Amino acid sequence: MAKIAATILAEIGEIDRFDHAKKLDAFAGIDPSVFSSGKLTAIINKITKHGTRRLRTALYQAVRCGIRSNRNKKLKAYYDKKLAEGKLFKVAIIACVNKLIHWIFAILTTKEVFCLE
Repeated sequence: MAKIAATILAEIGEIDRFDHAKKLDAFAGIDPSVFSSGKLTAIINKITKHGTRRLRTALYQAVRCGIRSNRNKKLKAYYDKKLAEGKLFKVAIIACVNKLIHWIFAILTTKEVFCLE
């Protein structure tokens, strides 16, 4: 886990570059793409993958480790909630990655300790 955390911090760099957590989402490439043409709006939207691949992979692995090992109860509860809503596996994982990015942004900007319970 320490190697994943180091990779995430190294890929993000200075947190001051981002005004909001959604900009960090876009930097990681996990923001949803929007397809629309005229009156047609797509209901299935994939992630953009415009950001750095290393950051996306590290976040994905961090979520998988957190859910599998049951270390992060908040993340596991959020994942179970998404599955109960009928979301597919990868959709639920990406939602958890998005949640993790928002937590990371909050931790790095406020410089406070994050409690897992």
